[in-house]
Amino acid sequence: MLEQFVTVLPGTLAPALLVMVFSVLLSVGEGRDKPFSSSWRGWGLALGTVAAVVFALLRATAVLDRRTMVNYPTLIACVVVDIAALTVVLLARRVTEDWHQHRVLLHLSNGTAALAVFLTVFRALPDVILRLTAFVEPGAPVFTSDMLLRALGFFLGILAAIVVAAVFRTMRATCSYRAFTVTSFLLVFLILVQHATDLFAIMQTTGDLVLRGTAFRLMSIFYNSSLKLVLAQTCIFLIPAAACLIAGFRLPLNGEDAAHTRLNKAFKRKALASAVWSLVAMIGVTLTLTVGVAQVNKVPVLSPPEEYSLSSGTATIQFAKVDDGHLHRFEYKAKDGTVMRFIIIRKHGAAYGIGLDACENCGDAGYYEKDGKIICKKCDVAINLATIGFKGGCNPIPLPYKTTKGAILIQTADLDALSSHFKS
Repeated sequence: MLEQFVTVLPGTLAPALLVMVFSVLLSVGEGRDKPFSSSWRGWGLALGTVAAVVFALLRATAVLDRRTMVNYPTLIACVVVDIAALTVVLLARRVTEDWHQHRVLLHLSNGTAALAVFLTVFRALPDVILRLTAFVEPGAPVFTSDMLLRALGFFLGILAAIVVAAVFRTMRATCSYRAFTVTSFLLVFLILVQHATDLFAIMQTTGDLVLRGTAFRLMSIFYNSSLKLVLAQTCIFLIPAAACLIAGFRLPLNGEDAAHTRLNKAFKRKALASAVWSLVAMIGVTLTLTVGVAQVNKVPVLSPPEEYSLSSGTATIQFAKVDDGHLHRFEYKAKDGTVMRFIIIRKHGAAYGIGLDACENCGDAGYYEKDGKIICKKCDVAINLATIGFKGGCNPIPLPYKTTKGAILIQTADLDALSSHFKS
């Protein structure tokens, strides 16, 4: 669940924030007085989502095996539209004041915002949508508790992005317009940096652009800092949060009369509440993109090898040592000096899974136990417990053994013959 959540949240946060800031900056009129172009931003979001779904399906079914032919032109469009969107942010107040006097300018602004939303959504969502293919492990039943947890993490990631944007939107009524405009400008600028970096990376790959020295290193830094850019898109909302706190603390509680006093108190509560909840949202996103990502990417550590009896060419492991149903790891030094590992796990009844701590596909990366499953450290595949001890796939390489009353016996000659699996 956590893996889905920390992957989906950064992918949906930028589109959610972009939709939110344009809805604040360009909203004018109510009911019949509302300009018809105000709906264009919603259409941009809807069409961008549909286009992202189609693109993701084409990628998933391998119908489209060259993404560059789509990404290249769309990224050029993204950069151009992002630059235009920066202008819209700067002129938003002038455009929305007395908008009846310059309707065409408002329609152009809404059209630009709609294009920016469409392209940002189209760029961000395909990778999020493709996370749906990770809900069910190959060969596993469709409806399992793990699948439901992955689905929950996926939808919680989308919901969290929407909630964060909604929380930040509450600051529009209590912070200064300038603070919100500056933040909106920085948001669009950071999105422009993302799109430009991806475009330069593609141009570098196709040979249409050759970056060297400082320029190439700078592009590499931005290209490898996608999560940091998402985090920056969130942290810039410290500006309106600080503005809300300042406005709330500066406003005196006592007004000219009882009515103004009530209004001042209500404004102060609203300003402080929106600032505090926005800070909570920022902290939540920060923890997700730092601690959460680190937890997901944490490399599992193999458990230390356990002791066993080794005498007269025979390794003896007592049943009592391995009959708890958990993974047990043992180490052996072969005649050629190779340090080997083998594992034993009780499967059911008197059946044991015994094999090398290595497989034909992933080499000697080893296996670890997590949530009752045996998982390959290299490819992260969960091994079917019943197949341990049999050849094939990512199963541990089988190891000959015998059982006597109370113990498992493994001949060291059999281990020596398999030492090549632990040589680099």
